[in-house]
Amino acid sequence: MESSPHYHQKYKICVSGAAETEHCSKDALDKAKELGREIALRGAILVTGATTGFPYWAARGAKEAGGISIGLSPASTEKEHVEMFNLPLDFMDMIIYTGFGYPGRNLMLTRASDAVIIGCGRIGTLNEFTIAFEDRKPIGVLLDSGGTTEWVDEIIRDSHRGEETLVVYDADPKTLVEKVIEALIPRVDSKEGKGN
Repeated sequence: MESSPHYHQKYKICVSGAAETEHCSKDALDKAKELGREIALRGAILVTGATTGFPYWAARGAKEAGGISIGLSPASTEKEHVEMFNLPLDFMDMIIYTGFGYPGRNLMLTRASDAVIIGCGRIGTLNEFTIAFEDRKPIGVLLDSGGTTEWVDEIIRDSHRGEETLVVYDADPKTLVEKVIEALIPRVDSKEGKGN
């Protein structure tokens, strides 16, 4: 049976952002929800840190649009996830309990994803950004959402290594998801071409 070149490929797009969002822009959570929705509408899988705040609203948007949402938890078990880390269970089709705490979870989260979109965040979001940056994954930055998005460009500029990673920017969630998926297509094609 013939299929399109991308028949088997479902992109996994991580949405990273703050669990506590008091410092974010007024509409940051609405934008997070729209990010999740747009990821789902394009047939991609949303991956988050199975947490509250910005990622939670992205997961909510994906599920409301009929998409697939996977969470990677810092906890070892569901009980620990809920009772020790105080993290949610809803709006995720599956939660993977890494047992590695936040730093280990962050590494697994970005490595399991084909691309990373960051919204308003704090130090954990910055950690996920730098891992994705080092891994040369496409990264989307949701402008005007607050937090880390206000100075990530300065970090890239001062690192003197910006040419190695594709980073796209937009304040509109729909446009940003489109840019990230466009950045993914050549990478998937080149991986599929290897070994043929």
